[in-house]
Amino acid sequence: MHHFARRTAGLTVALTATGLVVAGCAEGDDDAARPADLVLTGAAAAAPTPGGEAGAPGAVGAEETRIVTADGEITVSGDIYHKFVRSGGPAGPLGLPLGAEESGPDAGEYQHFAGGTIYAARGAEPYIVWGEIRKAWEEIGGAKGKLGHPISDEYDIPGGKRSDFAGGIIMWVDGDITIRPKL
Repeated sequence: MHHFARRTAGLTVALTATGLVVAGCAEGDDDAARPADLVLTGAAAAAPTPGGEAGAPGAVGAEETRIVTADGEITVSGDIYHKFVRSGGPAGPLGLPLGAEESGPDAGEYQHFAGGTIYAARGAEPYIVWGEIRKAWEEIGGAKGKLGHPISDEYDIPGGKRSDFAGGIIMWVDGDITIRPKL
């Protein structure tokens, strides 16, 4: 088994267990004060993790999870689910989903999370867009705008960050955003 898969599954299980302990220690019965509950369905419910526990987040073969939020139950599935788990799930920088997966242009799919958006163009790997780059991308139309869908995750450049899109790039350097469409 790959070391990455074991570490990811172990970390995810540990984070979930910590969340459950914290939820159990919360004062009163105020559900809003508790972290999101994970309810696995489909392949995830039956698939064993590397540690042998069935149904734990990050389970081998898992295809979706349902997360109970203050706004109700939201499903994260498919390629977006896998990217979400690799980024740390609800305890990671993306946080909780804000709504259901939606259809994007050219048969793409995306889902908004508290900390960013995961976008998967048809037949392509999903990528995360977040922070100031996400704000700028959404202001110019997101995947429907002139830059189109992301073709990279955000990565470090001298003085800041950069994300590549089908129609150009967005850079955040020293607090300033630069948008460069392809010519």
